[in-house]
Amino acid sequence: MKNRQSKLQVNVNAILSNYMKIKELQPDKKILPILKAKGYGIGLETIGVLIDKLNIDSIGVAIVDEGIELREILKYDKEIIVLNQPSVEEIDNILEYKITTGCCYFEFIKELNRRANAQNKIAKIHIEIETGMGRTGVQFQNLEKFISLVLELKNIEVEGIYTHFATSDTDLEYTKIQIEKFEEAVEYIKSKISTIKYVHCGNSGAIIQIKDLPGNMVRPGIMLYGYLPDETLKDKIKLNPSCILKSKITFIKEVEENISISYGRKFITKRKSKIANVPIGYADGMPRSLSNKGNVIVHGKRAPIVGTICMDSFMIDVTEIDNLHIGDEIYIWDNKQITIEEIAKECNTINYEILSTISNRVIREII
Repeated sequence: MKNRQSKLQVNVNAILSNYMKIKELQPDKKILPILKAKGYGIGLETIGVLIDKLNIDSIGVAIVDEGIELREILKYDKEIIVLNQPSVEEIDNILEYKITTGCCYFEFIKELNRRANAQNKIAKIHIEIETGMGRTGVQFQNLEKFISLVLELKNIEVEGIYTHFATSDTDLEYTKIQIEKFEEAVEYIKSKISTIKYVHCGNSGAIIQIKDLPGNMVRPGIMLYGYLPDETLKDKIKLNPSCILKSKITFIKEVEENISISYGRKFITKRKSKIANVPIGYADGMPRSLSNKGNVIVHGKRAPIVGTICMDSFMIDVTEIDNLHIGDEIYIWDNKQITIEEIAKECNTINYEILSTISNRVIREII
């Protein structure tokens, strides 16, 4: 049993509430919860609880190995859709674990068909359309040839069509252009293929902002966990943040003026100070870029991070905080006084990265 002091506390009821808000926003759409990166960091055990409570029958992940974990660890036996183009080396696992794959590379699909035929199996795929994300997907000028080649493969079932929006949280005009391209591609594919079950394009930003999304399925990611894809959307929906990152003080010392703290001597005390140690570091997902500029919450007050954040711990100045003891809780973010968004700004990144990079060394505590 893990007993480490650092914990990511996950409120399952908050996630369930956000799920219901997604249903209210998109009542006619099936929800494909995106549970990649162990549910943006919430952990496999929490995912298992969500599957049971919501009776989830389809899950979206990023890579094949994530699908295998769902099969082997959670014993999940329903639909798993990998949204990123896999490699040829992953085909045997795709077939063994009955994983549906997003595809845009014909040579991969051809090999998937060959191996499926050898095993007397049918492999299900979703075709990804490039509409302006500039990442992966079949380009429209190649679509006719691509579909004609796929139609020749007898052990491939095209179950879905999808695309990914680049700016649905910040630039709806560009998103409308993407939608037009996507709808044109969907119309063409449906005229050639009769097995299409799912058409999907709605990520969190689109779910919040666009009521008449194409297709019959949406793919909520960050909003499911109670966080917005962009702060400009905060007046459009009220979500319930689901995660709190906390730890405990393991050591307290008093030092004199002109004493250096941590690696590189990047912080020198300017007065007699009380310094506390917190046992969570950059190997746990505590951003090193918060060195000497972030804060934590101790006894309801902000305490500045001092010195360079270490691999396994960091230090805080608690000179102004009374009645402090070893074992007292500290909050790296509590969603109230300090939010993930504040931390992301300090680190010049986004809330997605802060949440999803909390490592497995940090205990997940389900509440």
